[in-house]
Amino acid sequence: MLDALTLDQIRTFVTIADSGSFRSAARKLSRVQSGVSVAIANLEATLGVALFDRSGHRPVLTPQGHVLLGNARDIILRVDVLRAQARGFADGVETELGISVDTLYPTQTVARAISQMRHHFPSVAMRVWAEPMGGPLDALRKKRCTLAIMVGEDFRDPRIRFEPLTSISQVTVVVSTHPLAGRHTGHPLEVMDIADHLQIVLSDPSHISEGREFGVVSPQTCRVNTQDTKYNLILGGAGWGRLPLWLVERDLEQGRLVRLNVSAMGRNGEVTSSVYVAHRRDEALGPAAQQLADILIASGEDDHLQA
Repeated sequence: MLDALTLDQIRTFVTIADSGSFRSAARKLSRVQSGVSVAIANLEATLGVALFDRSGHRPVLTPQGHVLLGNARDIILRVDVLRAQARGFADGVETELGISVDTLYPTQTVARAISQMRHHFPSVAMRVWAEPMGGPLDALRKKRCTLAIMVGEDFRDPRIRFEPLTSISQVTVVVSTHPLAGRHTGHPLEVMDIADHLQIVLSDPSHISEGREFGVVSPQTCRVNTQDTKYNLILGGAGWGRLPLWLVERDLEQGRLVRLNVSAMGRNGEVTSSVYVAHRRDEALGPAAQQLADILIASGEDDHLQA
């Protein structure tokens, strides 16, 4: 007769276990104690096992009760998720939200924003892509994502709306044991000074930048497909390149990497770019996407204040 199980009985069971007594559970559930007792008695009769040992001053879970309590909590959680999803459908909340993030932007900042958003929209599933260069714009064009975080002004499309977030600094670096490391002070390095040294360059996964180069000044290059690969190759001594300051700040402080003053790579080998949150103009943002965008914008404003 398990079909006679009710959600009310299961919630009552969990509430008693959490509160430690029938009286406390009745108070939390805004019910009379006798009603709580009847609900548990009916649940035990349906399951065919005793959930509580009532011989003492306070009810104590039986061994069977301990085992079944975990299942009861799982049932309640799943029902609550079901209800949240149903409310979301009624309110037009997205079932899934995708965001493409430029690899120059710290993913931890995105993680914090997603965490805040999901406090309000816990049923929304997430997809996150980390993509360099034209990847985020390509993801928006092909509708692989709803939001994108883009760095710089090299990739634009009139169908895409851009809202400023913050700025990112990139610095030219090399490992401290590299031959160029001893030349990081004094006069700026010219192209002829670095021509014999490999530049590690991030490739564009999209075709948007086909035929164009960004920040490539050495005739010798090593093309990579991820920011992590670029960072590790530079740290391992394979060559030099430009990386976001937030990524290499600790390495610079601890002397593993040194900055290079390459004149063709910006003043003191540094360039600062604006960061934007972007989305398609022809598609309205759902509640979760809008809140995530708002949180990202607010975090960007905080970054400016701290700077």
